[in-house]
Amino acid sequence: MEKHHLKGWLYLLPAFLFLGAFMIYPLADVFVYSFEEGYNSASQTFYGVGTYNYSYVLHDPYFLQALKNTFLLVVITVPLSTGFALLISMALSSVKPLKELFQTIYFLPYVTNTLAVGLVFMILFKKTAYSDGLVNLLINWFGGNSVDFIDGPYWAKMFVLCFYTIWVVMPFKILILTSSLASVNQVYYNAARVDGTSRFRIFRKITLPMISPTVFYLVITGFIGAFKAYSDAVALFGTNLNAAEMNTIVGYIYDMLYGDSGGYPSYASAAAILLFAIVLTITCINLLVSRKHVHYS
Repeated sequence: MEKHHLKGWLYLLPAFLFLGAFMIYPLADVFVYSFEEGYNSASQTFYGVGTYNYSYVLHDPYFLQALKNTFLLVVITVPLSTGFALLISMALSSVKPLKELFQTIYFLPYVTNTLAVGLVFMILFKKTAYSDGLVNLLINWFGGNSVDFIDGPYWAKMFVLCFYTIWVVMPFKILILTSSLASVNQVYYNAARVDGTSRFRIFRKITLPMISPTVFYLVITGFIGAFKAYSDAVALFGTNLNAAEMNTIVGYIYDMLYGDSGGYPSYASAAAILLFAIVLTITCINLLVSRKHVHYS
């Protein structure tokens, strides 16, 4: 029995070495950097140890703006993308003809380059000297006034960013939810129909509990993915996200390392640890909630 255990640990050893070298060690290193005040990456020196880096980041208006943007992005896009994906997946599951074609069409945005999709959204929403964009043409057609969605008011830019994020992440969720719905045992549905149960009650009492592990997985990964958002904002508003007031926490970390205000790895490390703490806290809360609402068959 002990030989079998040893063989199992040997199989796991490469994975442990990989995780240790590329995840655990960098995380510990960043944690150490976050307490080193005035760290200079060129000379590998610092002048003190303390919590000043965290204090600076938490009082930096650029970080607070990035924190606000990221939280809005998470709160808006995760529930909406999951909800829309569930509705579309249920519709696809009920349509037999051309089902595979519709699944392929809905999945296309997921395999398209992020910056290419961003360029399309720029064409749809950006005002130019020649056109106000397709979206503004539709708004004008219904009697509304043109809105500068890219360089205009904050709410308009946040709307475009959320719309873009939902568009990009929804295809993956549709694929996963469609597969999950297909795995539900049809016996439950047949028994419910015999009893004359309404469609809404079937969804609430059978479908949703049976696919709740998948929904929970998508919510967790959705939260983590939204907190790591950066390329979406760059695709829409360019690299100077601070000027556009559309930076995210990951963008702030990148700017502290390599951007115009770069060269401050200690501040970047502190911001990265704060992001890690936020994501870990929300993930733990979701795990606690899942104990009551997620049903594993």
